Amino acid sequence: MAQPRILILRAPGTNCDVETAHAFQLAGGQPDVLHLNRLLEAPQLVAEYQVLCIPGGFSYGDDIAAGRIFANEIRHHLSEVLQEFRTAGKLLLGICNGFQVLIKSGLLDTDDETGPAASLTWNDSGCFMDRWVGLKAAGDKCVFLSGMNELYLPIAHAEGKFVTRDAAALERLDQAGQLVLRYADVEGSIPPFNPNGAMHDVAGMCDTTGRVFGLMPHPERFVDFTQHPSWTRREVRGEGAGLALFRNAVRYFN
Repeated sequence: MAQPRILILRAPGTNCDVETAHAFQLAGGQPDVLHLNRLLEAPQLVAEYQVLCIPGGFSYGDDIAAGRIFANEIRHHLSEVLQEFRTAGKLLLGICNGFQVLIKSGLLDTDDETGPAASLTWNDSGCFMDRWVGLKAAGDKCVFLSGMNELYLPIAHAEGKFVTRDAAALERLDQAGQLVLRYADVEGSIPPFNPNGAMHDVAGMCDTTGRVFGLMPHPERFVDFTQHPSWTRREVRGEGAGLALFRNAVRYFN
């Protein structure tokens, strides 16, 4: 396959779709941006793509809760077709608001016999925060993080605190290797290293296959060295650390 096709699914309030399409294009993919309503009208369109990405923003104004309305649209109208998409060995990515959508729609395999085991809730500060954070990848399960160790990426969210129903649920997800991205003290980090109070410092998680991945940081906002907050004082040039995540998605189909 010369160029994997990427479907970037937006909704009212999405505001990171153009940057995400640019990142996938730089990585060698062929991105298309599609409004959620178009997919609701013709769910079979998703079969034409190899990667589906839900980008960041404030879908539907984050009414009720961040990502909840978008997630409900998936649960009630697109769950079957997206489960088929995943079963076919394809990739799903949710960035920030997209992570909130994936986890609340059930596509991230957190549910158990008693219901949803994990969610994303208000930051401990109770406020929206926009800053850069240090991150470490954990394990080798996640396709998107293959070969990656430390990252430095921006976040911008109010409801990004990862929580589980209880300690047992947290341990189950951890033992399954699904908690694959953690806030960490890496070079350039400014305290607090866990900015929102997330349990186990979780900044991102994948499903049991490693092919569905959601994260709160924005890799699409650091695909070029000039996007780094101190780029004028750094000797490092070339691509930004976030681009590797998109390259991994494209390479998966090559």
